[in-house]
Amino acid sequence: MKWINTRSHNSWLDTETDRIFEFGRNAVVPNGFGWIGNNGNVRDEMGTRLWISARMLHCYALAAHMGRPGAMDLVEHGIAALEGPLKDHEHGGWFATIDNEGEGVMDDSKQGYQHAFLLLGAASAVTTGHPRAQALLDEAIKVYDEHFWVEEKQMCYESWDREFTETEDYRGGNMAMHSVEAFLIVYDVTKDKKWLDRALNITEFMVHKTAKGLSYRVNEHFDSDWNPLPDYNKETPASHFRAYGGTPGHWIEWGRLICHLRATLLDIGAEAPEWMLEDAIGLFDATVRDAWHVDGAPGFVYSVDWDGKPVVRERIRWAPVEAIGTAYALYEVTGDKKYEEYYRLWWDYCRTYLIDYEGCSWWQELDCNNQAGTSKVWDGKQDIYHLMHCLVIPRLPLTPGLAPALAQGRLDENMK
Repeated sequence: MKWINTRSHNSWLDTETDRIFEFGRNAVVPNGFGWIGNNGNVRDEMGTRLWISARMLHCYALAAHMGRPGAMDLVEHGIAALEGPLKDHEHGGWFATIDNEGEGVMDDSKQGYQHAFLLLGAASAVTTGHPRAQALLDEAIKVYDEHFWVEEKQMCYESWDREFTETEDYRGGNMAMHSVEAFLIVYDVTKDKKWLDRALNITEFMVHKTAKGLSYRVNEHFDSDWNPLPDYNKETPASHFRAYGGTPGHWIEWGRLICHLRATLLDIGAEAPEWMLEDAIGLFDATVRDAWHVDGAPGFVYSVDWDGKPVVRERIRWAPVEAIGTAYALYEVTGDKKYEEYYRLWWDYCRTYLIDYEGCSWWQELDCNNQAGTSKVWDGKQDIYHLMHCLVIPRLPLTPGLAPALAQGRLDENMK
């Protein structure tokens, strides 16, 4: 049995993609895209967050390329929000969180994780031909280069205060990973190879030089000199973005990003180090070893300690979603049928436990017995960004990235 690149499976993916695009429209608020709760409605108290609005801009750029009516209206809405209320017109950069309407600012810090998604959203919007998208991307690149990229370290700052005068004594692997993701799409749009060089340098440090020596358990917490902080957040392990220990969903996500980066380097005739494929496979295997079905029930545990023992056992949606995308990517690269088998296994899991047909979208968090309704790590269904990695990526080549590939008409080109 085989699902990947079959007409029947891709038809199912397309139907579910439509359902998710329609769900995402619920996030529209006057100042951008809000935080969607478990009931499908915006939670006003969460405000409008830069990372959500930028990710939704990215998603509706994909929808526009896929011929979904109304998608360009949402691209316009996202760009207007990023040009207007989310932007700090006095000090530059973009606010972390603002009110859903009006002029209130809830968090005026400048977060690297969120600015990485700004790069992604703006670059994806450029591929749609929106007349103001290029200016948004140019400014996003300027802010990232001036305030978040550290040339001498070939890594990135985590955050700044509003005036870009003080940065915290912390460097984050999650921000670094999503910078790599954004850099790949910025390269596709600009063809400036510095973005691939940066992506490779970050990946080599985070995965090949650091995680490989930890049995591919990716450390995500560092001091300002990029020395690991293995006990960071040990007392508060269930953090949204800075969980104690290892977060296996990120390990397997790194595996997919390595496959994309490797494919892009090979496509342009550049050197793709041999360790890239070895490490992508190592990350996949480590995730299965430490996180999949390890505590008596199917699903990926959220986090583990440095011996691979579960810490937070809740099941978070984006882990199997990313696992599906990486299984597809490694199947495309290696042809090894085990990745296709995992691809089907994890889709079965998602359909059985995570997809919420009675309510809306997918559950964001399940307890350790795969029961919905918990909120130890995440409360609500936030946005639709991660779902594109299991619904759309398995229908595209590994390079170029999502929006650029869709702009080239590459969707389902390998379908049989």
